[in-house]
Amino acid sequence: MSWLDAIQLRDLDAETRLELTCRTCGKVRFVTPAHLLTLGDFGHLWLSEVQARARCKQRGCNGAMRLAMPQRGGTKGFVGGIA
Repeated sequence: MSWLDAIQLRDLDAETRLELTCRTCGKVRFVTPAHLLTLGDFGHLWLSEVQARARCKQRGCNGAMRLAMPQRGGTKGFVGGIA
């Protein structure tokens, strides 16, 4: 069980960016839950089910997609050390 199995599409804020990356060709696209909900009645789906249904739109690819939620803000390096 992963974090994808713990969150439903309707649980997310409508403007949250979801990153879909093709496992075959590497094409990346961003979608929002609001956009996915306009395509059909997908609010009851777990994010793992959204990932399983997602297919690459690149011409001739139609590969499976990997779903991720990119973090907002920059990353910070470790600044501690051994005293």
